[in-house]
This record gives sequence, C-alpha cells and structure tokens, in this order.
Amino acid sequence: MDFQLNAEQREISDLARRFAEREIAPRAAEADLGKTFPFEVHQRAQELGLLGINLPEAVGGGGLGCLELVLVTEAFCRGCLGIGTALCVNALATEPIVIAGSEMQRERYLGAAAKGALASFAMTEPGAGSDVAGIRTRAERVDGGYRLSGSKIWISNANLAEFLVVFAKTAPDAGHRGMTAFIVPRGSQGMAIGEPLGKLGQRCAPTCEVFLDQVFVPDDHRLGEEGSGFALAMTVFDHSRPMVAAFGVGLIERGLDESLAYATQRNSMGKRLVDHQAVAHKLAEMRMKLEAARLLTYQSAWLLDQGRPNTIEASIAKAFAADAAMWAATEAVQIFGGMGYSTEYPVEKLFRDAKVLQIYEGTSEIQRNIIARELQRA
Repeated sequence: MDFQLNAEQREISDLARRFAEREIAPRAAEADLGKTFPFEVHQRAQELGLLGINLPEAVGGGGLGCLELVLVTEAFCRGCLGIGTALCVNALATEPIVIAGSEMQRERYLGAAAKGALASFAMTEPGAGSDVAGIRTRAERVDGGYRLSGSKIWISNANLAEFLVVFAKTAPDAGHRGMTAFIVPRGSQGMAIGEPLGKLGQRCAPTCEVFLDQVFVPDDHRLGEEGSGFALAMTVFDHSRPMVAAFGVGLIERGLDESLAYATQRNSMGKRLVDHQAVAHKLAEMRMKLEAARLLTYQSAWLLDQGRPNTIEASIAKAFAADAAMWAATEAVQIFGGMGYSTEYPVEKLFRDAKVLQIYEGTSEIQRNIIARELQRA
C-alpha cells in the first residue's frame, strides 16, 4: 500500500499551493467583504492549467483524475474556502456531461468549460434540498424537445454561468424514476437568474435562484435517456463528494496553521498559549482530524480513479471532513479568544465559511443515511 503521491501529483499540488498563497489568500478578506467573484484569480488559474484538469483531453481538459482535482481543491481552499469553491465548483456542473453527454454535448459544452466557461449544477429547489427525488420542476414533451418550468435555489455561479445542467421531472408521478437532466444555455428564452443570495459565509462564491418559464430545450440537449436523471445525479455525487471533502481538508489545514502561529506568539498567564495543555490538545486534535480527513478524501478519490465503487467512502470522507472543518473552525476561534471574534483575524471567516460544508452536497445527516444504507447492502 503506497500512500505517496507520484511526481506529477506532487508537482500539481505544489503549483496549486504556490498559486493559493500568492493569488488567493491575499484576496480572501476583500472578496468576502465585497461579495465579489474573483475573475482575475479565475483567469490566472485557467492560464496555469489548474482549472478543468479532470476534463477529457479530447475537449481541451487536463485528462487527469479525481485525486488530482482533490489536490488542487485542497490547496485552493486552504487559501480561501469561498474563492476555492467559486473556482472548483465547475467540476460539479460538468461531471454530468462527462458521464452521460453525447459527442456534440461534450465537444460544445465541455470544450467551453475547458476554455474557462463557468457552468452551474441546478438541482436544489425551495422545497427539495436533501430530498432530491422531490424536485417539482417540470419538463413537458413538445415537438422537437421539452418545455421546462419551475424554480431552483442556491445554484452556485448561476449568474455567471454560460450553461446550466438542470434536473426536471419528465414523469412527475414516477418518483425518482421520472427525473431527467438537460443542458440549458445561458440566455434561453424564459429563463431568469436572480441576484446572488445573502449568505453567512463563502460570500464571494455567488449562489442564486433560477426561474424557468416554459424554457424550450431541444432533444439534443437532454442528457441521457428520459428517467435517467436521478441515477445520473447519484453517480455525479460519487464523483464530486471527494472534491467537497477536500474543501473541508483545506479549511482544517488553514485553521491549524493560523491557530498554531497565534498560540506560539501569544502569551497568557506568563507563558505562551501553546504551552498551556488545554490549547496544545486542541492543536493536536486539529492535526489528528486533518490527517484523518485527508486520508479519507484521498482514498475516496483514488477508488474512483481506479474504477472501483466509492459511494460509502465518498460519503464518509464528505461527512467527516465537513464535521471536522466546523469543529476546527470553532476551536480556532476559541484559541484566539476575543480576537477570534474580530474581523481583524481570519478565523472568524473560517468559522462562517465552514458551516455550509455540513449542508450542501448532501447534509452530514444524509451522508450518514447513505453510509447506513450501504452497510446494509454489504
């Protein structure tokens, strides 16, 4: 069993970490305060080949695996979870096309993404978050295609996306078997995008409502067969959850770095904070959770790259990393004491950014449901 990255993976990780230190971390506070998507950072990452690394080489992508995507994601999110999310979440939107797209769909839309186009994964609705099968957006069959009507919410980068992958019900009474996925280009008649929603954290990564009013989608923009949308979404989540787990890994590492630096420099009761056992134990626990989260995340990505099932491992990694990130951010604020509550230091932002990791891409509770279900199948 070899836990070492190969030479190419180490090079990718080192490049992403240098980029995050130089381009992402210095902009984190300003981007959060201004709630602005970091276009200039996106452009530089694109120029360095750090975006779209897991897209097929045939469409201009890097042709690399999930583990390489995880390495880049972890590095970016150590610099800033908000900016890292804004840069990396395209992988969620393009994965359905990688998995189920036709030659035309791959060439047109994956090709655009490989050149830097942003995309959105439009699943969540006001009445259907964790209950994926409960979506109500309709896709009515018409001559030459479909008419989509409904609304989505919390759709990442929707206001910037050149196309969206929208999930809708083609057979409303068929439960999860009635769901189908469609590619909807930006500017389609009848589609409207709301302003970015106000959020606790990750403020520079916009999330919006999407409104669909009889939006025509031609047949050749349907992904896969009618009724295959739910199975496609579940497969996508197996592919994307290692990346989302890496969001948490990056944040835990940043929390540990900030906490250790502060505890080493700050004195209290005649000695450094780090020399107080209560603080030292918090730091030790952070490192333990960091190593565990990283190994679980790498394992879930590696299994996928080997063509092996990773459903339970991806859910374990996502749940553990999300919960550990929220714990680490909370403890970082505690180590900083009163200054941890101040915007003068970055740990209050870590705290705000971390919480949504336990919510999106399947809540921590949903991940435990998946794990329990898979245990019963074993």
